[in-house]
Amino acid sequence: MKISVLTIFPEMFDGFLREPVIARAVSRGIASIEIVDIRRFAGGSFRHIDDDTYGGGAGMVMRAQPILDALMAVQKGNGRAEDLTEDAEGYVCVMTPAGRLYSQQTARRLAEKEHLILICGHYEGIDERVMRHADEEISIGDYILTGGELPAKVVMDSVIRLLDGVLRKESTQRESFEEGLLEYPQYTKPLVVEGEPVPEALLTGDHQRIEAWRLRQSLIRTLRRRPDLLRRRGLSERERHMLETEELTDEERQLLRTIRETGR
Repeated sequence: MKISVLTIFPEMFDGFLREPVIARAVSRGIASIEIVDIRRFAGGSFRHIDDDTYGGGAGMVMRAQPILDALMAVQKGNGRAEDLTEDAEGYVCVMTPAGRLYSQQTARRLAEKEHLILICGHYEGIDERVMRHADEEISIGDYILTGGELPAKVVMDSVIRLLDGVLRKESTQRESFEEGLLEYPQYTKPLVVEGEPVPEALLTGDHQRIEAWRLRQSLIRTLRRRPDLLRRRGLSERERHMLETEELTDEERQLLRTIRETGR
């Protein structure tokens, strides 16, 4: 996979590119990463990349032309943005709080792309005329950041770790969100910490019992922390029975009834 990042702050990626998982993917030839400075495509001696917003209002807006020229350079080498064609190379994502909420399923979908292009906004935002050149607009959450560089790092990290050869496959198959559930609790040595032992089920060596315990814990944790995930996912008969036999609060039982009535 090739990943191109368009940004006005390329130095923000210096440390990120040295992180072990990212550096390993690059050194093994699994991923290549280029950080493109949008300012290089702004005209004039001052490299003017933003301006006042039409209609008035606080903040500055990133101008379309430097971004589109940088995009053209990444997609097709030389040329200007107006020469872009629909079959230009790369899947273009704009990092914006107005985008669709990012998820593990999105990460898996993006991990199948050969060339991923991430555009980082800044200031008050990006001129809307850039968006027609994007395949997707992405938000990593319902909050506002100073720019799109941190979201771009989130997308890169979540995608690169899924590429074949970066991590062991089993490391990415049983994680939170992969099956619509939060991951079960994890334990390591010593056996007892501050009087709290490792759950007995994990010490039995009985793989079926261990898997059942892990599923039960994932279900309980998801019900208590992210019931919205269960509403979207639904519950099997076995999973419903597991939760119904747990000691739940009245509020949790009401949540479970709602999920049971609306889920599968």
